[in-house]
Amino acid sequence: MASDLLSTPPPLAPPRLQGDTVSWLRLIRSHRVGVSTFFRLMDEHGSAEAALEALPGIASAAGVARYTPCTLEAAQHELARGEQLGATLLLHGTPDYPQALMDIDDAPPLLWAMGNISLANRASIAMVGARNASSLGTRMAHGLANDLGNAGYMITSGLARGVDTAAHIAALPHGTVAVVAGGLDVVYPRENAKLHDDIAKRGLILSERPLGLQPQARDFPRRNRIISGLSRAVVVVEAAAKSGSLITARNALDQGRDVMAVPGHPLDPRAAGCNMLIRDGAALVRSPQDVLASIGAPQPPLLPERAALPARPPVHPHGPAHAQILGLLGPTPMAEDQLLRDLKVDAGTLAPHLTMLELEGKIERQPGGLLTRLI
Repeated sequence: MASDLLSTPPPLAPPRLQGDTVSWLRLIRSHRVGVSTFFRLMDEHGSAEAALEALPGIASAAGVARYTPCTLEAAQHELARGEQLGATLLLHGTPDYPQALMDIDDAPPLLWAMGNISLANRASIAMVGARNASSLGTRMAHGLANDLGNAGYMITSGLARGVDTAAHIAALPHGTVAVVAGGLDVVYPRENAKLHDDIAKRGLILSERPLGLQPQARDFPRRNRIISGLSRAVVVVEAAAKSGSLITARNALDQGRDVMAVPGHPLDPRAAGCNMLIRDGAALVRSPQDVLASIGAPQPPLLPERAALPARPPVHPHGPAHAQILGLLGPTPMAEDQLLRDLKVDAGTLAPHLTMLELEGKIERQPGGLLTRLI
């Protein structure tokens, strides 16, 4: 296998700001360019503009004919729409970009932000839970969010029904961030229209998705990694055994964040997920003091300085290795580290081939460094 792949390139430098906003937006909006592919292309070609020029050739080498990146007109239209909304585009590596996201896997290259951008770099606790929360659950979420806000923490959640809504409402006077699964100008659910407007005026709404995009089921798990990544800890208030809140908790563990849960009655299905988390080692939360005792008082953020990515020569992947890679992958997610061990190659050798296969639509990257075969 190793002989089929490229020789090992120099170690990859961390991807940071390079090129203009329009080129970044065009690259991440191009068909089949996900987060990991975006950063690999940036590293391999030195800038978004150079990556856009190389992209049709890379796609052609992968067997994708007549590939066209996102057009300049489409990117300019999205930027103009953002300007009309009063939204700001935050680029990975710039001072306004959330510092907490800089050290996680699959950090969004771009984030649309609407509201008080300074909140993006305040110490945060995520609060998530059931959409069909009980009265006790919503009261608990409201009380925790209010008291943790008084203690200096900002509350981050997903603007969903139930626990999310209660947490945002209580935290609004202190600072709250809503991370949405669709475009940040799309209100979902519709019943939260007023809360959406209130957060846009007094808090902060973030989204990595294009403006105007209606959220689909697959967008919510992807969104959850941002909620946990922004936060020092994730507190789950109510969650069923198969709740999406448990995805946020797993993301938090992968990202090195603390996971905490409010216990519930064993016969209440809305408490099953929380009780499972506590059984598996999550900190038990009875009050805000339990949270503060575990993670301490908030600390002021350390903001990064603007930095440029060193120029690197283009890397063009070739070779008959794809069948061997695909032969090891299946519909069940597999860690990239395990794939490297199975193939007995290093990450730099494998990276260009994964980029081609992702552009070809044969594999998909998932949060936490996981790979899935699509066809």
